[in-house]
Amino acid sequence: MTQTLILLFHPDYRCSRANKALAEAASSQPGTTVVDMQALYPDGRIDGDVEVARLLAAERIVLQFPVQWYSTPPLLKAWQDAVLTRMFYIHYAAEGAKLAGRPILIAATAGNVPEAYTPSGANLFSLRDLLKPLQATAHRCALAWQEPFLVYDVRRADAEALEATAGHYVARLAQLETRQAA
Repeated sequence: MTQTLILLFHPDYRCSRANKALAEAASSQPGTTVVDMQALYPDGRIDGDVEVARLLAAERIVLQFPVQWYSTPPLLKAWQDAVLTRMFYIHYAAEGAKLAGRPILIAATAGNVPEAYTPSGANLFSLRDLLKPLQATAHRCALAWQEPFLVYDVRRADAEALEATAGHYVARLAQLETRQAA
C-alpha cells in the first residue's frame, strides 16, 4: 500500500523549477509515491480504473500543482471529473465510501508574492480562498482537509530558496503522516 500518494499536475513539468524541487524531495521519502499525471495522460484521457485503484491504495493523498489563472491546471479538473464523479456519484459504496476520512493535502505553487493574494493585492483574494472549491470537494468526498502547503514567488526563487522550500515540504509530509498515526 502506498502510504503517501502525490498526484502532480504540472502542464510543463520539464520546465518547472519549484514543482520539480518539491516532487524530487518528496519522492526520496520512504512510502511516498509521486505520479506525474501530465506525463501519464498527455492527451487528457484519464484511466478511471487505474486512478481509482491508485487512490484506494493510498493512506494519504496530496494534489500538487501550480496555480494557473486562479485555479488548478486543466488536467486536475479533468481528473476530478473522471475519477471523483465515478467514485462518489456512480460507484459510491464500492469506491468512494472507502476513501472516507483519508487526509488530503493541497500543495500549490504561485508565481506571485504573498502580498498579491490579499484584498488590496493584484489577485484580490488569498490563495486559500482561491482553493475553496478544492476544500468543498474534499468535504463532499469525506476526505480530511489539511491546511494547504502554499509556495509563493516561485518565479524569482533561487536554487537555495527552492531547496529550503523542498525541505519544508518533506517536513510537512512527515507531519501529515504523524498526525494520521496519532
